[in-house]
Amino acid sequence: MILAGDIGGTKTNLALFSRERGPHAPLVEATFPSGDYPSLERIVGEFLAANPAAVEVACFGVAGPVVEGRAEITNLPWVLDADAMSAELRIPTVHLINDLRAVAQAVPFLDADDVATINQGDPVAGGAIAVIAPGTGLGEAFLTYDRGRYRAHPSEGGHASFAPNTPTEVELLSYLRERHHHVSYERVCSGLGIPNIYAFFRDRVFKQETPEIAAQLAEAEDPTPVIVEGALKREPPCPVCAATFDCFLGIFGSETGNLALKVLATGGVFLGGGIPPRLIPQLRGERFLEAMRNKGRFRELMEQVPVHVILNPKTGLYGAAAYALLEDV
Repeated sequence: MILAGDIGGTKTNLALFSRERGPHAPLVEATFPSGDYPSLERIVGEFLAANPAAVEVACFGVAGPVVEGRAEITNLPWVLDADAMSAELRIPTVHLINDLRAVAQAVPFLDADDVATINQGDPVAGGAIAVIAPGTGLGEAFLTYDRGRYRAHPSEGGHASFAPNTPTEVELLSYLRERHHHVSYERVCSGLGIPNIYAFFRDRVFKQETPEIAAQLAEAEDPTPVIVEGALKREPPCPVCAATFDCFLGIFGSETGNLALKVLATGGVFLGGGIPPRLIPQLRGERFLEAMRNKGRFRELMEQVPVHVILNPKTGLYGAAAYALLEDV
């Protein structure tokens, strides 16, 4: 029996899996509000009390880097230690992995209904696979084919330095460098980054903003949905929002292409996180794909790279289960 978990600052998803049914068919699952509990161990204890099982191995995908079996959870006062959890929960083996690594590990097990195809491409069997996920932040991971199966690898590529590709993006970088010591791709290609782009266009390009949008932003806890809706759902679109969204698509496409080149993702690119599933029509448009393919002599290669959006919100949970099943055989 496998216990898998997708651990976030807002909620924790737990599920039991069997080796026979595999990582895409949980036997039982439950969701817990993370902030209501002092520790992950307390949540797991409550879950197993309600669902008794002889768990052989557990794997938890966590938001944040994992170093030597230890991790601190973003937006929670939890410090997780795999060995300590194993002893307290009496589970022989406990794994902690980065949440994007968990998403990546699930990719080979996804069904056709779990994804939306942006570019069919020409996948190479056994070719490396890239995963890029703009949500609140920007996560990146990749998979390589090793002895008959895909193995996922973590990355903090979202914190690599942002490199502009257009005169406007050069000005954007200059604007943000006045405010931040380091401008990463996450600063401009995520839910946190979209308001940064908006501020640039408002302050440096248009030097004004639509009053209705300004009023909504003043009231919003999260400005990103307001900006995206101002670009896509408002008639006529807010000029600042529209410019922001167009710029975001270009940067997202460019960084997707960067990651595909770095890992030679001939097996495909998968777009995860909370943003891409909401933007399927726009991602199928010319702006994103042209920015991704604009790699000089490697343009033809980039045109052959398949691109898919991950739709299933339980992918991280499935990936944690897949990691446990694959690592403990």
